[in-house]
Amino acid sequence: MVEMIGYLGSILVVVSMLMSSVVKLRVINTIGSGIFAAYALMIHSYPTALMNACLVGINVYNLVRLNQKDRAYDLTQAATGDGLLGYLLDHYRADILTYFPGFTGAEEGDRAYVVFCGGDPAGLLLGTDSGQGTLNVRLDYSTPTYRDCSIGAYLYGKLPSKGVHTLVFEGEGSKAHAAYLTKMGFTKENGAYVKHLD
Repeated sequence: MVEMIGYLGSILVVVSMLMSSVVKLRVINTIGSGIFAAYALMIHSYPTALMNACLVGINVYNLVRLNQKDRAYDLTQAATGDGLLGYLLDHYRADILTYFPGFTGAEEGDRAYVVFCGGDPAGLLLGTDSGQGTLNVRLDYSTPTYRDCSIGAYLYGKLPSKGVHTLVFEGEGSKAHAAYLTKMGFTKENGAYVKHLD
C-alpha cells in the first residue's frame, strides 16, 4: 500500500511534464510532489521528502506569481495586416478553431492587440471598432502555455487606456469559450456577451 502511494506521486510528477499549460503543470506537479513527500516520510527517506517539500513550495510560489494581474505582461497594438499577427494566427490556427470554429482570419477585424509575457506571445485580441469605445470581438485567444494565467484580467485592465471601454462578443464560440466569458464577467445582452470595462 505504501509503495502504491509512491507510484501515484511518481506518475503525477511525470504526467505534469506532459502539460502544455504552465498552470496545469504546476498544479499537478504540486500534488504529485506532495504525495511523494508523504511517501518519502513513510519510508524514512528524509532527503527525498525535503526535496519534494521544496518542490511543493516552489510550485506554490510560482502559481501565485502566475495569477498576479500585473505580472511581466506587455500589451501592444498590431495592424491587422501585420506580419507577426499573421504568423501567430497561422501558427495557432488549429487550436484557435477549437475555440472559435467560425474564425477565418485577421480580415475579420480592424483592431488587434497582442499580449506578450517575457517576450513570448501569450494572447491575441481581434475585433472591429464599433465606435464610442466599443470593440466587437472576433477573437479573444490565449496561447496554450498561458491559457490558465491572468491574461484576461491583465488585458481587460489595460484596454481602457487604449480607448476601449466595452467588449461585445456575438460570434460563434465553443462551450469552453462561453464558460470563460462568464467567468470573466461578461453578461448576456440581446444574445451577445457584453463586458463593460472600468
